[in-house]
Amino acid sequence: MIRNKFLLIILLLWSLCPFFWQVYTSFCSSESILSPLLNIDNRWTLQNYIQLFTSEPPFWRYLLNSTIVGTTSTVLTLIIALPASYALTRINKVFATGFKLFFFIAALFPYVLLFLSLLEIARALNIGNNLFALSLPYASLSLPLAILLLSAAFNDLPKDLEEAAKIEGLGLFQRLRWILIPLIAPATASTSIIIFLFSWNEYPIALTWISKPELITLPVAIARIAGSSVYSVPYGAYAAATVLGSLPLIIIVLLFQKQIIAGLTQGAVKG
Repeated sequence: MIRNKFLLIILLLWSLCPFFWQVYTSFCSSESILSPLLNIDNRWTLQNYIQLFTSEPPFWRYLLNSTIVGTTSTVLTLIIALPASYALTRINKVFATGFKLFFFIAALFPYVLLFLSLLEIARALNIGNNLFALSLPYASLSLPLAILLLSAAFNDLPKDLEEAAKIEGLGLFQRLRWILIPLIAPATASTSIIIFLFSWNEYPIALTWISKPELITLPVAIARIAGSSVYSVPYGAYAAATVLGSLPLIIIVLLFQKQIIAGLTQGAVKG
């Protein structure tokens, strides 16, 4: 037991080491950024964070933009994926298998090959430089995986429960709203996190759809951080930006960790 705990602590430290190194680097001055960790000449500074929040536009604007895009795309995906995944578990098994195979292939398809086509669509519809419009391709790309995950959760629910609700006179939308969707809340939470993470970290589409500096998302903003000269690399500013960009995700995971774990393990054991 002690050995297992020791190995678990080592694995935890190994996993958190990159994040701790980024935090350490974000507080280092430019002169000491490459010096040894325990060098007594290291000069600690808040300049990297001050630089981010005193820039124009300030860094918090990029965090807000990514939050808007991530939240909107997650909501749009769930609005479509929840009823679609329920329908997938109630149709003929042959058709359901065919749809699942299609969604599986769509989920594995490299979306980067589509971003030029999506750019042409955005240009034709004149929906560039719009955060809510940017959520549309994110929701579309997340939809196949979301339907697969949620359909597995719906499939684990006992059919007798829905039959009892029908006897009580509940309609389809009432059964979904009051019984079925609340029962798969853990799976919905874990799926929402996956969708939000994809929208939060996506780069190529955000780079091509948004050109206004005040509307760019976090990954694009980090990529545009420049040094004081052509050949200087602002390691400290990059580190500070990645730390600030990681904090909202860490908070979300900590707040919903029980739902995420329950959703990932749902259906693993059947009595």
